[in-house]
Amino acid sequence: MRFRLLNLNVVILALSQIAHAIPAPRARDDSFENLRGLTRLQIDRSGKEGDPPDKYFHESVFHPHYDGRFANKVQSYNSRIHALTHLIRTYLSFTHSIGAETWIMHGSLLGWYWNRRIMPWDSDVDVQVSERSIQFLADYYNMTVHTFNVPSFSEEGNGEVDGNGEREGELESRNYMLEINPHWTNPSVEDTLNVIDARWIDLSTGLFIDITTLRRERTAEKEGLQGTMMCKDKHHYKADDVFPLRDSVFEGMPVKVPYAYGSLLEEEYGIDCLTNTLYEGHRFDPEALAWKRVTDHESPRTSPGWYPDRGRKPSRFRQSTKKPGLKDEGHAVPGSSLSF
Repeated sequence: MRFRLLNLNVVILALSQIAHAIPAPRARDDSFENLRGLTRLQIDRSGKEGDPPDKYFHESVFHPHYDGRFANKVQSYNSRIHALTHLIRTYLSFTHSIGAETWIMHGSLLGWYWNRRIMPWDSDVDVQVSERSIQFLADYYNMTVHTFNVPSFSEEGNGEVDGNGEREGELESRNYMLEINPHWTNPSVEDTLNVIDARWIDLSTGLFIDITTLRRERTAEKEGLQGTMMCKDKHHYKADDVFPLRDSVFEGMPVKVPYAYGSLLEEEYGIDCLTNTLYEGHRFDPEALAWKRVTDHESPRTSPGWYPDRGRKPSRFRQSTKKPGLKDEGHAVPGSSLSF
């Protein structure tokens, strides 16, 4: 699948948000019963019954990256990639339209580093927002549903379907819901049940974007460490590792990325994440600028600490934020001509 830098105006028009904010349940009406008008399921497949009472978001009983209120099965390989692609496109379109500050992080930032796309083995998307933005979203957009026209998908590879499984010229309406965790106001890392502050959920597939808030680390500030920041998932950063945010493109949409993206990725996943071209059953093709599934006789190696699917390794706090060799003007993907 060859990477194409899509015309941004065409992509934005194709998304065509046709209903900006359809009224939905009130802020805390997140139960399955109160979402029946938005879900096609008759039975709640979330893990709510087995979760602690203080946990707000309940992942599905069949996969941790699905919302069981809207899905009862995992998507196929191609369908999942299609759904995640439009999940991030619609999220970026929505946040841009209302002026909310957001940027990609973690595995999504790693995908951006390699070819400006989601890693094909990924099953969710990770973004961060500022404290001001999460407050704004909580005050005005919690539990709002947004309808977008996105390209139709087909598993069948006939002449009417492109290499991404999308039917040429055919659109379908999909609903996406923004849900804010009311525990976002508690900044403590001890609130381990609620490290995710919000989610952008695809109501057709149950896939979602995890949204976490980047906050000032006030405890460190009291100890004299200025410019330190953190998220509730125990990731710690220097402010000038993240800001000023860079403008770029991700899945054909305008996006913000952290300033010192190379240092952040190395710190979280290890230096191999920037050079290892064989991982999770895929090999990176520098000519096609794409991760392609390997054949049965190839044996993908894994590097300890690099890109675990769950339980991300928290960043260690660093006094030095700029590493030697990291060029501010950008980077080149190994073996390719793609540059920042």
